[in-house]
Amino acid sequence: MADPTNASIVEHFQTLEDPRIARTKKHLLLDILVIAVCTLLTGGEGFQDMELFGKSKRAWLQTFLALPHGIPSHDTFGRVFARLNPTRFQECFLAWIQAVAQLTKGALVSLDGKTVRASFDRATASSPLHMLSAWCSEQGGLVLGQIKTEEKSNEITAIPALLHLLALKGCIVTIDAMGCQTAIAEQILDQGGDYLLALKNNHKKTYTALTQYFHEQVEHNLLWRDENNFFDAFDNTHGRRVRRRLWVMTDFESLPALEKWPGLQAVIAVETIRIAHKQAPVTSDYRFYLASLRRSATAFVTMIRQHWDIENKLHWSLDVTFNEDRCRIRKDHAPENMVAMRHITLNLLRQEHTRHMSLRQKKLLCSLDEHYLLTMLSRAT
Repeated sequence: MADPTNASIVEHFQTLEDPRIARTKKHLLLDILVIAVCTLLTGGEGFQDMELFGKSKRAWLQTFLALPHGIPSHDTFGRVFARLNPTRFQECFLAWIQAVAQLTKGALVSLDGKTVRASFDRATASSPLHMLSAWCSEQGGLVLGQIKTEEKSNEITAIPALLHLLALKGCIVTIDAMGCQTAIAEQILDQGGDYLLALKNNHKKTYTALTQYFHEQVEHNLLWRDENNFFDAFDNTHGRRVRRRLWVMTDFESLPALEKWPGLQAVIAVETIRIAHKQAPVTSDYRFYLASLRRSATAFVTMIRQHWDIENKLHWSLDVTFNEDRCRIRKDHAPENMVAMRHITLNLLRQEHTRHMSLRQKKLLCSLDEHYLLTMLSRAT
């Protein structure tokens, strides 16, 4: 039988400091972490589920775990995750990710935040946990890291901290309007990456000047419409007809408002025209992006769409597959550490390619087939 304790995910967490005092360490920290991952892989959610899984699979777990005093209680799981240093946990997580995932040149790294709604505690009036995550759609999708923010408005300060933890050389970083800041753009360039940032009205002067300039160019037909800088396509999915047009502008020397953006190479304008049905009014809107690289219009369309994988493949999966928004774990560092545990589990599920099935089916198979669960644990060797 393969030994999952030799997997690099365990090796990289061996340096994680146990927060318990010596006389209370009846259960090994690595045993606790492996049981927790197994519980999440098989569809469990909280600390009581971890105890239940451990007791149900004790004979199997003893084939590769020490378990010197049997299976920990749910209170032990709760206390350990509440006291684990989330910064050190994050460092171990990043070390594991960097060992198993080598990002290729041009890989897209998307940043976005998510609130764990049920983590709001009325008793202490504490705000719900808001986590900023980095996601890469390559290799089936991978969480590259995460960092806690006090609330959504503080993403501006959290983004530089998360970027600092990531290896960005040769990567393209995409962020929504919250992260569209000159200092953030400068940091991405300094770390050897490129940026694609959504520009909205939070930069009022820049946004207004760019909007006026763009409409003047369109009105006077001054924008070239070739395959390199123009994209036009219709989409009839989701019960409506949508037309998307995209322009790539590289000649913007007449716009002083853009001079402050470091390394700016292209401005992208996206028009979306929607027709729900024949009687409904036609709606349209424009979005603008700033980029430190030059690509074709088709390439930028792909990047912009791919950015939203962080919503569709990460945030949606956490809520639907892991029931994250209903998780009521609230004490001390436990909510933050459990988000990281779910990210570890999601990475393992997405990196397992021997079975072509949904995440839900992979979790179900893990609960039914101990060999498959062992294969999942050993995935990151």
